[in-house]
Amino acid sequence: MDPTFDIGGDTVNRLGFGAMRLCGPNILGSPEDEAEARRVLRRAVELGVDFVDTADSYGPGVSERLIGEELDLTGDDSDVFVATKAGLLRNASGEWLRHGDPDYVRNQVLVSRDRLGVDTIDLYQYHAPDEDVPFEDAVTTFAELKDEGFVRHVGLSNVTVEQLETAREIVDVATVQNQYNVGNRADEAVLEACEEHDVGFVPYFPVGAGNLDDVAGVREVAERHDTTVYQVALAWLLHHSPVTLPIPGTSSVAHLEENVAAADLELTDEDLALLD
Repeated sequence: MDPTFDIGGDTVNRLGFGAMRLCGPNILGSPEDEAEARRVLRRAVELGVDFVDTADSYGPGVSERLIGEELDLTGDDSDVFVATKAGLLRNASGEWLRHGDPDYVRNQVLVSRDRLGVDTIDLYQYHAPDEDVPFEDAVTTFAELKDEGFVRHVGLSNVTVEQLETAREIVDVATVQNQYNVGNRADEAVLEACEEHDVGFVPYFPVGAGNLDDVAGVREVAERHDTTVYQVALAWLLHHSPVTLPIPGTSSVAHLEENVAAADLELTDEDLALLD
């Protein structure tokens, strides 16, 4: 199992960190314990995590702000590769509203650069296709932002195989971020397409939002290795495909350390047979 993956010339450790939980309840506003959220970011880097995923809609703006303030993202010697997204709006009720208008995306890339404190965003992802905006038009906007130097790599999120293929005709797609885990493999075909094209696959909700009780084999494998079901779920993702880049998120340093330890969990062929 290769512990790293190459994103357009940038090599990252395959177990990353999802920064969505570094916000308040319902992913709105500041975290209840901002000092702990900042410690989580620092500790993640100390543990060797160098791929951090966020979005402008987390907070909104809160997650990007904390990352920009707490991590040194400037200069060629930065050890952190940051992926962010645009394409979703939030409101006070916590709704996630799709908004892929090209002018909006062009505005948001400027906002995200400012919060993160960078001139060029490492990976900029279209958060979710907007049925009111032609998919090709939205993706073309991301491609133009790459050509203009605002972003280095372009990614997609919440897409189908057909949308991935359409986007690849417009821009070099570096990653796809869809919901996927040991208990939810509805997007297996998307993962297979990513494998075919050597596109990174970033599974969100990699531990099933903590609900793994009904997943066959997970508890048995955890007991064999004297570990947690969540570590098994993360290790399975790393073993399942060489292009997966799990991004477990948390607002707790202790939980972060537990998640990162999953990268060292070696599953046997017998374990994998139980889980597959």
